[in-house]
Amino acid sequence: MSRWIKGAVSLAITAICMWWTFKDTNFPQMWTSLKSANWMFTLPVYLLILVVIHLARTLRWGNLLSGLEKVPFSKLNEASAIGFMMLIILPFRLGEFARPFLIAQRSGIRRSAAMTSVVLERIIDGLIIAVLLRVLMFFVPDDARDIDRIRIGANLMFLVFGSGFLFLVLARWKHDLVIGLMRKTMGRISAGATEKVVHIVDGFVGALKQLPDAKNMAMFLFWTAVYWVANGAGMAFFANGFDCSGANGAECLPLTMTLFQGYFILCVVIVGMMIPAAPGSAGTAQLALLIGMGVFVSQQVVNSSGVAYANVLWLVQIVQQILFGLFFLVRSHTSFSEVAGKLSEQQQKGDDSDNDAQRTGASA
Repeated sequence: MSRWIKGAVSLAITAICMWWTFKDTNFPQMWTSLKSANWMFTLPVYLLILVVIHLARTLRWGNLLSGLEKVPFSKLNEASAIGFMMLIILPFRLGEFARPFLIAQRSGIRRSAAMTSVVLERIIDGLIIAVLLRVLMFFVPDDARDIDRIRIGANLMFLVFGSGFLFLVLARWKHDLVIGLMRKTMGRISAGATEKVVHIVDGFVGALKQLPDAKNMAMFLFWTAVYWVANGAGMAFFANGFDCSGANGAECLPLTMTLFQGYFILCVVIVGMMIPAAPGSAGTAQLALLIGMGVFVSQQVVNSSGVAYANVLWLVQIVQQILFGLFFLVRSHTSFSEVAGKLSEQQQKGDDSDNDAQRTGASA
């Protein structure tokens, strides 16, 4: 599928999700909710929570990379901030390759090995969210709004990430058997494509042999817990800022959210963000949040304060990541266009060599 087709499909999905998000919105009440929110207290505290989230996911990545090399925090933080900014800005999922590319410039870690750490990170996060959502659903009534759709999404997410995790474990444990089966099955369809996949799997398995020691693995799990706890708690805290405290008699429906609801809605949002959309999951993130919120609050609240909350939450998160990334981009004297162009070039060529990354790092 060409990039133009992929881009058109993702933009169409975003447009549909945005239309769905706003189609039943009570705009007068939404604007009242926005104007009357408790911004003076809520916004600064939530920004501090976002800093904690950034530090947690940066530190856990360092723990995961420690089996390859102990990267200084300054270089790790720089690569993380710029990489996460590119993840939400660049189209066609190019941003997925940014962190491995950037850390390869700043250390002796091969880009393919760094990419394995990112994939492993994603799989572990996916499993955590899938399992957590299934557990939380036991405490939600079976007749709750949209609960059947949420259950299907949770099952699909568990299937995707569970399969990925089992495949990596099996490839690490029975490498020759897995490679042989791939060549006998996939190879009959396309031998060339199969060999490319085999090359990628070999790189992953090689990197998995250099997993961190027990101490760093424990710290990775600790920072992962901090990361997800802060995300769910932050969502609940930010929602409660839309309390209509400054409505001054205007019609406004306050939004309230418990910690349980915050974690449940967080899981639903992560499931929704699996749907391909425009950069930053624009549209899918807001719609998924409203669907999760509808399980607990009335549609009147969802269509007014809920819409305001969903869009402001998304915007604050995006702006925070972009500002962090731009700060470290300027500080490191790195060219955004050069890195983005190199990522695009490598994806087009299917070139997974680390030499290109190192040459770009020398010239940046």
